[in-house]
Amino acid sequence: MSMNSNEILSAQQELISEFNLFDDWMGRYEYLIDLGKQLEEFPEQWKNEENKIHGCQSQVWIHSEMLDGRLHFCGTSDAAIVRGLIAVLFRVFNDRYPDDVLAAKPDFISEIGFAQHLSPTRSNGLHAMLESVYAQAKAHSSAHQH
Repeated sequence: MSMNSNEILSAQQELISEFNLFDDWMGRYEYLIDLGKQLEEFPEQWKNEENKIHGCQSQVWIHSEMLDGRLHFCGTSDAAIVRGLIAVLFRVFNDRYPDDVLAAKPDFISEIGFAQHLSPTRSNGLHAMLESVYAQAKAHSSAHQH
């Protein structure tokens, strides 16, 4: 376990604590939507087939690139709640080393309660986005490079 994978764990813990501040799911949804509003601007030219995530009910694009050995993601969706889900995933996985991303378990998803409270299509979409994050990490992992 490298020092860096602890960054992922603490980001997950932070998120769980933040969502636990809300007594009900209305509050959590509003918080999710607020998080989505903080995503960095997504350039139009990145809204292409290569960045599109399939398996989501709404339109979702996630672009990734390597910056200084870390995987940097940028993403957007036409649905406010989905933008929030992207923001949550990025809080955990953005700007991390690919190997650390691959080693991380996305336990925060069930601990926050997304699994129970999202509609099946949103839940599928979240898993499709997660798969994409892991696929990018795998493509850039040290095992893949050698």
